[in-house]
Amino acid sequence: MANSESDAGATTGECAPFVAKASPSLNDPEAEGFYSEALKELVDIKLPFLLAGTYAVSAYTGISRKTKDLDIFCKAGDFTRILAHFQSLGYAVEIEDERWLGKVFKGPHFFDVIFASSNATMPVGDEWFTHARQTEVFGQTVRILGPTELIWSKCFIQLRHRYDGADVVHTILRAHDEIDWRRLLAYMEVHWEVLLMHLMNFRWIYPTERDRIPRWLMDDLLDRLSKQRELPPPQMKVCRGRMFSRIDYEIDVKEWGFADVGGEGD
Repeated sequence: MANSESDAGATTGECAPFVAKASPSLNDPEAEGFYSEALKELVDIKLPFLLAGTYAVSAYTGISRKTKDLDIFCKAGDFTRILAHFQSLGYAVEIEDERWLGKVFKGPHFFDVIFASSNATMPVGDEWFTHARQTEVFGQTVRILGPTELIWSKCFIQLRHRYDGADVVHTILRAHDEIDWRRLLAYMEVHWEVLLMHLMNFRWIYPTERDRIPRWLMDDLLDRLSKQRELPPPQMKVCRGRMFSRIDYEIDVKEWGFADVGGEGD
């Protein structure tokens, strides 16, 4: 079930070798056999994938914490291929949300298969594979998400019960010299204010480390903010909080007259 030759040329090949600063530990040590088996299967079918989530955070920051699963990132076109392959081997599969997330189960253990963010701002594309790092996990040589894409993947995770801002600032702190800041800005061009929020958060948390963020980037974002302040407010009443959490900002749309990310408002 290998990908086509044209697809392979875009997403496979050599990537930078990398020695992880740390690895997470498993909530259930018995899950290691399942994850080792799953990664071997993913490598063998030659569909491009990236290991993300806690494993990538640990690799770049040196923070070791417990995790309950694996986050496997892939392109949208390979999402169904990966799920169908594991289903053919007898694993249970589930499409939790066709817009971005599926799961593969074996007994109580599982891993996530992800091809975008829940708010559709973050489709996994060829660039993610081009800038990945190569490392060893559970005896398999795999590619992990690059630090630039890792930050992007976490910028919008701001729910009442889960906030990944600490992962963002820790990655900046520990891997600032490996981040492609221009590419990060390009990823977040439309949502530059979200990037500015995280950068201001970093500056406040680590006042002695403010120079980790390039001056040109802060100048660019603050200039945008300055020009925005001179303009009249938008005519459409919009709540973009739903891009962080559909539940936490539900009342804004249902009762307070704000438009969702799409649609009309007061």
